[in-house]
Amino acid sequence: MPRIHINPKVSVSVVFVAAMFMNIMDITIVNVALPSIGHQFGVAETALDAVAVGYLVSLAVFIPAAGWLGDRFGSKRVLLFAIAVFTGASVLCGLADSLTELVAFRVIQGVGGGMLTPVGMAMLFRTFPPEERVRASSILTVPTAVAPALGPVLGGLLVTDLSWRWVFFVNLPIGLAAFAFGLIFLDEHRQPLPGRFDLPGFLLSGIGFAAVMYGVSEGPDKGWHSAQILGNLILGAILLAWLVRVEMRTPRPLLKLRLFGNRLFRSTSVVLMFAMAAFLGVLFAVPLFFQIALGLNALQSGLNTFPEAIGVMIGAQLASRLFYPRIGPRRLVAAGLVGVACSVGLMSLVGFDTDLWWMRLLMLTMGLSMAQVIVSSQAASFATVSHADTGNASSLFNSQRQLGSALGVSLVTTVIAAVGAVHVVAGRTVPNLTAYHAAFLTAAGVALVGAAVALTINDADAAATMVRRTVARVTPAGGGRPATIT
Repeated sequence: MPRIHINPKVSVSVVFVAAMFMNIMDITIVNVALPSIGHQFGVAETALDAVAVGYLVSLAVFIPAAGWLGDRFGSKRVLLFAIAVFTGASVLCGLADSLTELVAFRVIQGVGGGMLTPVGMAMLFRTFPPEERVRASSILTVPTAVAPALGPVLGGLLVTDLSWRWVFFVNLPIGLAAFAFGLIFLDEHRQPLPGRFDLPGFLLSGIGFAAVMYGVSEGPDKGWHSAQILGNLILGAILLAWLVRVEMRTPRPLLKLRLFGNRLFRSTSVVLMFAMAAFLGVLFAVPLFFQIALGLNALQSGLNTFPEAIGVMIGAQLASRLFYPRIGPRRLVAAGLVGVACSVGLMSLVGFDTDLWWMRLLMLTMGLSMAQVIVSSQAASFATVSHADTGNASSLFNSQRQLGSALGVSLVTTVIAAVGAVHVVAGRTVPNLTAYHAAFLTAAGVALVGAAVALTINDADAAATMVRRTVARVTPAGGGRPATIT
């Protein structure tokens, strides 16, 4: 039987969006289930952070190796393996009988999750030529925007009506469908000379990133002066500094740090790190603001957060079809981050008596603004990266983005804790809105730093991606005025 063939741009987009959606949603949907998990296993709330931290640390270990694995064993094979590991571990998480088992399965889940995004992104940008990168980047905004917003809504429904175990089981149909579709329709790609596996680079990057991720994730809870936190941060910094020294001297490094010599790749990667710190920090703080400060339930909180996803989806279309080809990444990214800063900064004015429609409007405008940043930076990042270096660049790009996300959540959590989430008024303990307002202003400040860095982007470097949609002219058979089709 002849094999059914579909456009590789379609097949790669479908599999990658499904896999990335599942991966990103998992982080937010699990957070909703943590109280129920603690009650089920009879453990203190402070012990539950291992469920999230174990996953994040595992991600940090395997993201750097993903590019080489895809080049060596084939991107299709590695992506499908990652989907299978992530999906299988999700089922095991749902079947866990103790917190220890759950954390162990989350670590395995992180192995798959760590390979999913870098390998899938490399496949996407190898499939789409530079002049179509903005279109590919707009595809990436779907899971990036919708998954974090949908997670709390779906998680609240599943935990309330079924069980916490279903926040893991929900990955099964998505994972099976993505795996089957990819197995049939994806084309294989393997670099001819990937080189030997850089074991020193893997150990230094894995342990170094894991130590830093653990430190920034646990710092707000355990205290930044804790010997455990300081020890991990110092160890991570030393190992990552050693990593730079080793990788710069290795002929075929696991992390090709020389790519940071590429002006466009360096600028857009750093900008997106600040952007994701601000964006994910806000998406972490807003549900706390809704539920703890304003007293909404998980479902109401998720529904009030969801306008952000709508904003990103609309904004992505505006960016890819209208703004990016005409304006270019430099001004569009800077303007987008200023828009994010203004939207988030205005959230600091929302109080107990403020109509929530204002908050929904600000979530919408934040999404519209952030879409300009995500689409533009991702479209431009790989414009001057060679086909052979795309896998290495994807690992570097995603390592920075993951670190930025963790730093953003850690920063807003630290600010809320430092100010105090509650305070005593007239002898009663009540939510302290000032803590959340300070967190919003802090995230807005991070976005403004990103906007300043965006001014280092050179539009001329990204010229190959600034191509307007082609317009075809069709002349009717009987003559007459030709019609235009975009």
